[in-house]
Amino acid sequence: MKLENITPITELERDAASLIKRAREQRSPIVITQNGRATAVLQDVASYEQDRQAFALLQLALQGEADIAAGRTVTRAEHKKRLAARLKARKPA
Repeated sequence: MKLENITPITELERDAASLIKRAREQRSPIVITQNGRATAVLQDVASYEQDRQAFALLQLALQGEADIAAGRTVTRAEHKKRLAARLKARKPA
């Protein structure tokens, strides 16, 4: 993390608008300190959403690895067969 992206809470209190603008323009989180210790992070919404999406993908990948390790998988052919059966069951007569 860049040193210039660490800011005391007094600056947030004094000029929140410019800190928000800086976070948005730099697309980099700003660590807010209180009494010299990191206490919060200010981040623009676009970066936050991107981070959340990346985290969700990571969770899915980890779940997939756990499913493989536990034997909760099927072959491509079996999956295709099951999918076709489900689609056939949904078709109106």
